[in-house]
Amino acid sequence: TNDLVSDMLTRIRNASLARHSFTRISYSKLNLAILKVLESEGYIKEFYIENADNTSKKTIKTLLKYKGWWIKKPFFSTLQRISKPGKRIFCGYKCFDKEINVLKYQQGTAIISTASGVMSHLKAIKLKKGGEILCYI
Repeated sequence: TNDLVSDMLTRIRNASLARHSFTRISYSKLNLAILKVLESEGYIKEFYIENADNTSKKTIKTLLKYKGWWIKKPFFSTLQRISKPGKRIFCGYKCFDKEINVLKYQQGTAIISTASGVMSHLKAIKLKKGGEILCYI
């Protein structure tokens, strides 16, 4: 499919459940912006852009983060796409918790695409910016 964001979320979810140390994601500006938010919120260790040798395709190598030193547990329980290509979900900064029920209880992080860039829902509320709810962690 052409939905690179849901492909990225699925790759991260599957790699973390299989306890891999890293995963490779197809490059796009939106994927890069979402990974920056995930890194600043502490859900992944780091990421960097790789160029393939023979082709001009870029990939993003993402290093995953786990809880515990002996038994590795994924840092997030859910990684869910909210706004899909067939059904876009937009919301003002006051009603993020109405769209995503778990945010009412101060749990998890939603990633919002605003006019000022991609950011977490906490930063969007502080800046009083609404936008498209991309995903929930």
